[in-house]
Amino acid sequence: MISTEVLLAFLAASALITIAPGPDNLMVLSVGISRGRSAGIGFGLGCALGCFTHTLWATLGIGAVVLASEATFTTLKMAGAAYLVYMGVNAWRYAGKMALIQLDSGSAEPIGAHLRRGFIANVINPKVALFFIAFLPQFVDQTRGAVWPQMLLLGTLFAAQTVLIFGSLGWFAGSIGVHLQRQPKLAVWLDRCAGTIFIGLALHLATAAR
Repeated sequence: MISTEVLLAFLAASALITIAPGPDNLMVLSVGISRGRSAGIGFGLGCALGCFTHTLWATLGIGAVVLASEATFTTLKMAGAAYLVYMGVNAWRYAGKMALIQLDSGSAEPIGAHLRRGFIANVINPKVALFFIAFLPQFVDQTRGAVWPQMLLLGTLFAAQTVLIFGSLGWFAGSIGVHLQRQPKLAVWLDRCAGTIFIGLALHLATAAR
């Protein structure tokens, strides 16, 4: 359906885009360092699942139809910014408390909670939707049959490599965070730094244009 050369070029471009510094990377790093391995990995996997959702939207044409409306784009943008602010404020509000709970009880928040947060943060970001709408068609060959199966395949491959990269990034950041969180005072500042990053990303998203 798609030539091997095109698939390899797509995977190389996708990996470079995923590795390049961006909002998702910063969120995965900040969550991993401030909350530990399971949090970093869970948040990263949530972002990856969000990418697959954007793939479905782009494949079915829903994303293009929805984002063609300035009002819809603005609504999604502000909803995404509000969610990031919510996460940032909570990080400041409960700074250091989660680390103390983990040290006292030896248990961490379920990985599913962080996966859900990563998914929501990614899926309601209209800038990510626009990226998929613009990026995937560049590797589609209309002479090789229907477009939508190619779009679905490419998007699935993008999400799969994102799982590997973000999962590894979350594990690496979390490995550092495990040691840092053992210092209660430092854990407070790690949470505050993470909160500041989320709020900064929220402001960036809120002021972004299509």
